[in-house]
Amino acid sequence: MIKLSGSVTRSLLLVICGALLTLSYSPFHWHWLPFIILPIVVRLIWPLAPKRAFRAGFVFGMGLFGAGLSWIYVSIDQYGGVPVPVTLLLLVLLFAYLALFPAIAFWCWQKLSHRKFAWRFSLPFFWLIAELLRGWLFTGFPWLSLGYSQTDGIFGGLAPVIGETGITVALWFTAITLVLALRFKKPASLLIPLIFLTCAVVFPKIQPTERKAESMSVLLVQGNIQQSLKWQAEQQWPNILRYLDLTRPKFNHDLVIWPESAITALEPYASDVLNTVEQSASMNDSALVTGIIDYDRLNDDFYNSVIVLDEESYSYGNANRYQKHQLLPIGEFVPFEDLLRPLAPLFNLPMSSFSRGGYQQPNLKANGSNLAMAICYEIAFAGQVRSNTYDDTDYLVTISNDTWFGDSHGPWQHMQIARMRAMELGKPLLRATNNGVTAAVDEHGQYIELAPQFTATALSADVYPVSGSTLFNKIGNWGAIILALFGLLPVIATKRTKKRAQT
Repeated sequence: MIKLSGSVTRSLLLVICGALLTLSYSPFHWHWLPFIILPIVVRLIWPLAPKRAFRAGFVFGMGLFGAGLSWIYVSIDQYGGVPVPVTLLLLVLLFAYLALFPAIAFWCWQKLSHRKFAWRFSLPFFWLIAELLRGWLFTGFPWLSLGYSQTDGIFGGLAPVIGETGITVALWFTAITLVLALRFKKPASLLIPLIFLTCAVVFPKIQPTERKAESMSVLLVQGNIQQSLKWQAEQQWPNILRYLDLTRPKFNHDLVIWPESAITALEPYASDVLNTVEQSASMNDSALVTGIIDYDRLNDDFYNSVIVLDEESYSYGNANRYQKHQLLPIGEFVPFEDLLRPLAPLFNLPMSSFSRGGYQQPNLKANGSNLAMAICYEIAFAGQVRSNTYDDTDYLVTISNDTWFGDSHGPWQHMQIARMRAMELGKPLLRATNNGVTAAVDEHGQYIELAPQFTATALSADVYPVSGSTLFNKIGNWGAIILALFGLLPVIATKRTKKRAQT
């Protein structure tokens, strides 16, 4: 029989804990799982010295990101044009980079608290700092943050005040208090999760937002066009016909939304098509919002864009448009492209050389409604979506093409992230994609209508706009930061006690 050392057993447990957390996200929705897994992780790392805590945090992160982001393999394997061993190596490097952030958080925690109990509640603060860095460094990759597990969970109601990042902080506070209560016989610490539960019930009811009396009829069109065909020149007109055929029978909706780059012809060369679509929308008193690629011929710049075709005559270059700001690395821009592009098709994908739009842009105007836009990956950046959502914003709108990731859990995680933005900002969300997940969501993150994946369909929904702004929309991450700083109060209290004793 093989005997495992204590450190090997601990590492195996941490990898398993990290991997199991994948089940707390969509499409599995075991939102109760973090309340079991996170206390186990805290208990396993609690007695470790800082260096060993760093290694333990890294192992936990490898389990979390390795299982949770395994869907990235689908896109690299099918479209990257590199051998399987190289694909696996690239994924391991990505997961290792992401695992550094929990490793650093646990190192900081144990560096200060290993010998001073007063620092035990500092873990949420260090985890928050690490997560903010992960969402910013090298343009950021904020996917799979722990707070998303509560989109349908008992802490979800905290979102309108402290946002998803604040929910993550609350989860770590809860984990520590459960360890204190069960392992160290301090039941009074359970008051902390009880406070969170109470706030989660109360917060959604006290927001200064108001659902308007009249709804808008919305049509979300899902073309289900194969990625291998999407960018072929001879497919431009068949692609547009697919969307027109799905739209025509239901063109009487107030708002029609097509997905990201639904029109694959470059905008300066598509005026005839766009004018035809605009006339059809105007005849039905509708407004059509669609993704398209804009090409600035003067500066030789490409923009992943959204335009509106409605009763006002369409003209190229008009101001009522949105240009994507947060570009996807490799997919929409290639760092060190002179070096990387010659290496493999992975670094030379179609339309992978975009320019950035502004960080903050005006809402789109469509049939009397104000639309806060986010294209694909951008919806994961809460700060940017918040900066583009105003008091008079009626809807959040996000368009995407998740065809790259096949029948994996990636598109469902993407939809879950979008639902969290609706909960944070108190606005209904409309999401149109090429092959799923296409849905209309109310201001509480609940589905109004949901289209099946991998089918060509048009989803109809009546959605009520919402005026006003949530507290999260006004203060952003400051709510999460202030909450995390409460974990430092025992340190301050201890220092004051020492000073009084010395005097």
